[in-house]
Amino acid sequence: MGITDMIASFILDSLDEADGVLELQRSDLAQRFNCVPSQINYVMSTRFSPERGYIVESRRGGGGYIRISRVQVDRETLLMHVINAIGSALDETSARAIAQNLVNSGALDSNTARLLTAATSHRALIKVSPALRDTVRADIFKQVLLYAV
Repeated sequence: MGITDMIASFILDSLDEADGVLELQRSDLAQRFNCVPSQINYVMSTRFSPERGYIVESRRGGGGYIRISRVQVDRETLLMHVINAIGSALDETSARAIAQNLVNSGALDSNTARLLTAATSHRALIKVSPALRDTVRADIFKQVLLYAV
């Protein structure tokens, strides 16, 4: 089991014990697993995303924390949460991962996810300036999700 899996497993177990809402210190968690805080950020963004049924709030700094809440939301709320979380730029790898997570959660059907992945692929955006590609990808991704809502 890799460090990412160990951290995720620890958080899931702690969430179960805390009845679905957990507050952690990023630095304490990094120290516990002998890793850098960015590893904790990676786990949060890949394993505890809205499309997987979690809301993650964080505050950085000395008194900073990470608050993870397990939620059950309807499809439309989940899609709107993802749209808001995407921001102004989206790389191709993240777009693929988000689309797959939405399929896994039942928010998108696999055909829509394949079309979304194709429309935001490097190949589809090859004529867009590299400096603008991630911005255009984010815009396309959000517009398709808005249509799906």
